Amino acid sequence: MAPDTPLPAPELAQARARLDALWRRGVEFLGCEVAILGGAMSWVSERHLVSAISNAGGFGVIACGAMNPAQLAAEIAGTQALTSRPFGVNLITMHPELMALIEVCLAHRIGHIVLAGGVPSGPAVRAVKDGGAKLICFAPALVLARRLLRTGADALVIEGSEAGGHIGPVSLTVLAQEILPHLREIPVFVAGGLGRGEAILAYLEMGAAGAQLGSRFAAASESIAHPRFKAAFIRAHARDALPSIQLDERFPVIPVRGLVNAGTKQFLAHQGEVRQRFLDGLLTREAAQLEIEHFWAGALRRAVIDGDVEHGSVMAGQSVGMVEAEQPVRAILDELLAQASAALIARAAPPV
Repeated sequence: MAPDTPLPAPELAQARARLDALWRRGVEFLGCEVAILGGAMSWVSERHLVSAISNAGGFGVIACGAMNPAQLAAEIAGTQALTSRPFGVNLITMHPELMALIEVCLAHRIGHIVLAGGVPSGPAVRAVKDGGAKLICFAPALVLARRLLRTGADALVIEGSEAGGHIGPVSLTVLAQEILPHLREIPVFVAGGLGRGEAILAYLEMGAAGAQLGSRFAAASESIAHPRFKAAFIRAHARDALPSIQLDERFPVIPVRGLVNAGTKQFLAHQGEVRQRFLDGLLTREAAQLEIEHFWAGALRRAVIDGDVEHGSVMAGQSVGMVEAEQPVRAILDELLAQASAALIARAAPPV
């Protein structure tokens, strides 16, 4: 049965009940209606999109990114003015004002804090826990997942390399097989390349507590992203979202998945020019590394806010190929639920 075919009411009710049972742990942990989190995307995951996701029954997450404490406080207050439902805040562990940002979250009674971008320090974990918030961390391997569990994580996100933005080397398919069967003590949410309800259902049946999606929401009606940014998502295919290339191992480049454009091609040429200047003795290794790292400074904002999708950084996951139109957040969630329900109904139908 196709997911766009009207589903019979009795079968639909049974399918929804089954789906509710599968992600009950995630729903209870997050305090929402459906265990689908919005991925924290800098410049995109702000008050309008975050509140829309929470108001539609999901769980929105503010991307703090490089905000300072005052900016984060304003963003949280702005989000709380738009929704009375739970939402979280994603903080980068390497932020120089991390402890102050945690205090801002606690002062605004944020119930879920996500510490991303590295293993959180002991003081950061204690601050979150002592403040009464639930701690969510990212785990790229089973050994680290167990370590995070021991140090106090209340839930984990396992994100595959299919995701947009900064990525690890392992696909979600492999991570899920490595981690889900062996870690049952806390909720584990899956992320990376997810764009349809059937895929979410499959991971729930493997033991996931819910799913996190980014690319599907980036082009939502409530997203403040520039129309050209959304248009780039709508016309893109999975093969267009590629990781950044490192030209020389002496100058590490953190892999970032985004849509290939003139900027990504210029970055490769820039690495080559900087490398040659280093080989010619015109730059120290440290200076060369800084020149490479500074290439993308401000590039994400240029793409998301200014609409420069040719030279800006258009971070996108491989699920971008499933973004077919600009849709309201509620319609996206309804579509995902319908797809998962249709898959459950089809499975229960007698063989023809």
